[in-house]
Amino acid sequence: MPEFNDGTPDTELPTGSTVTTEVVVVGSGPAGATAALLLSTLGVDNIMITKYRWTANTPRAHITNQRSMEVFRDLGIEDQVLADATEHALVGDTVFCTSIAGEEIGRIHTWGTRPDREADYRLASPCLTVDIPQTYLEPILVRNATQRGTQTRFSTEYLSHFQDADGVTVEVLDHLTGQRYSIRAKYLIGADGARSKVAADIGLPFEGAMDIAGSMNITFKADIASFVSHRPSVLYWVIQPGSNVGGISAGLVRMARPWNEWLIVWGYDIAEEPPPIDEEAATEIVRNLLGMPDLDVEITGTSLWGNNEMYATRLHLGRVFCAGDAVHRHPPSNGLGSNTSVQDSYNLAWKLAAVLKGHASPALLETYSTERAPVAERIVKRANKSSREFVDIFKALGLLDATTEAEMAAAIEERKANTPAGAAKRAALVRAMELKNYEFNAHGVELGQHYTSSAILSDGTTPPVPARDPDLYYEMSTVPGARLPHAWVGDRARKQAMMDLAPYTRWTLITGIAGEDWGQAAEKVGQELGIPLATVVIGPGREVTDLYYDWAKLREVEESGVLLVRPDKHIAWRAMTLPEDPEAQLRHVLTTILGRN
Repeated sequence: MPEFNDGTPDTELPTGSTVTTEVVVVGSGPAGATAALLLSTLGVDNIMITKYRWTANTPRAHITNQRSMEVFRDLGIEDQVLADATEHALVGDTVFCTSIAGEEIGRIHTWGTRPDREADYRLASPCLTVDIPQTYLEPILVRNATQRGTQTRFSTEYLSHFQDADGVTVEVLDHLTGQRYSIRAKYLIGADGARSKVAADIGLPFEGAMDIAGSMNITFKADIASFVSHRPSVLYWVIQPGSNVGGISAGLVRMARPWNEWLIVWGYDIAEEPPPIDEEAATEIVRNLLGMPDLDVEITGTSLWGNNEMYATRLHLGRVFCAGDAVHRHPPSNGLGSNTSVQDSYNLAWKLAAVLKGHASPALLETYSTERAPVAERIVKRANKSSREFVDIFKALGLLDATTEAEMAAAIEERKANTPAGAAKRAALVRAMELKNYEFNAHGVELGQHYTSSAILSDGTTPPVPARDPDLYYEMSTVPGARLPHAWVGDRARKQAMMDLAPYTRWTLITGIAGEDWGQAAEKVGQELGIPLATVVIGPGREVTDLYYDWAKLREVEESGVLLVRPDKHIAWRAMTLPEDPEAQLRHVLTTILGRN
């Protein structure tokens, strides 16, 4: 074991009861609850603890992108999520205006709802982006995890841990009884948020800074369907002169439930004292941003939070792993927070299960940091860059030099003028709005996560050079490390996505009729290594056919070749054609990837 700060408290752990499990998960948010659900689905004993008495009590994260929906599909809970979500068609007209009832400055088709971009999104995945507030998503994840075997403990706080060569001892506090007790496990997952105590206890290395800007949330209920239902979106950006909070600024009106539950986000100077927000002040802010001075408003809550720009460069130490906001901390731009958290756990859980079940050596766990730390860095930088790119809209409107309400109002009004200045402002707005596609339609950022690690065996090829901007556009590929491309397959009785052929509970070989010998090789090697491994042959007369002949165009290997798909749907290895001894080749590949050679 390497030397590390193991989180040992200054005094010995108190004597008392000790419970045992295989994995302790700290936190029941998107990362923690997903990890627990995945582990239970794989038959791994786990205890999930949270210091809170229940799940999220504010909407928080909400945009749920295609990759996360694929995870939920893989887990068999996609229908439950869709039942509580605002559908894809209602999330897409992000609006910029002077107030909800006031003048509109412009709109952007977002989250792949523009017709030409929707084609990209539909071709890339069987799932579409939806909106489901964290208050609705977390209970689904926690409920299903608990039903499948997770021991879920609310009002239970992580205090410290000690790890040794055989496991981790976690000290916790039951807030109901005041009792401290210990949980002995093989591994610990810290999914305890942006101020993670677990990450601090193991001294994870971070880049960046916390609390670089302040934000205020106001949640409220008000029926404003007549102002928004014809331009449905989850985000309405209000650029408005004169405010009692933050001076001349812009605010966000976010839909929580269409069209009567809302959340307002407003910035404040974090270097100063936070603004006092009582019900009267909150109501005034709501009415100002909505442009409805007499609106009947029910304030349901207020909170303050900080914008961060920080990511961990290593995500684990020894037997302790961190996921979610614990290792990537950023503003909500691009809607990447909860999505990346879910996907962290999707990467980690199968690896823990493989080691615990003896399918892989512990070396496999090193690949969690290798594969996910670059993702953490990319999304933190992208989210903060997107947040800063709003200045282009203010600049286009001529607001950066405005010092009074009157000057700001005049600057906004000038965009209407039949003058050279007005024409220049209109042209600048076109460019500024186009730039926001990097926040609201960054398909490549959402799906284009390519892994390079010892859990990926290269075939000597590299990902193709993107024909389009890699942040805006996702390019499908079967180069090892890439996500399994999407195509519809099946037979006359059913239609399946490619991902459905490779469930999270096993490794999967995908080949064609000329590669049928891979099936016998997989059966022998799977039995020999004791790992769940199945072969899917795609072709006419077989159980799965290439319905639209799309898969033949996407697979990039010959019909006799093969793709080895990991449980998390990334290509672990591929062979372009059938070798003389497929059994020996497959044995070498799997023992190498699993660290068993």
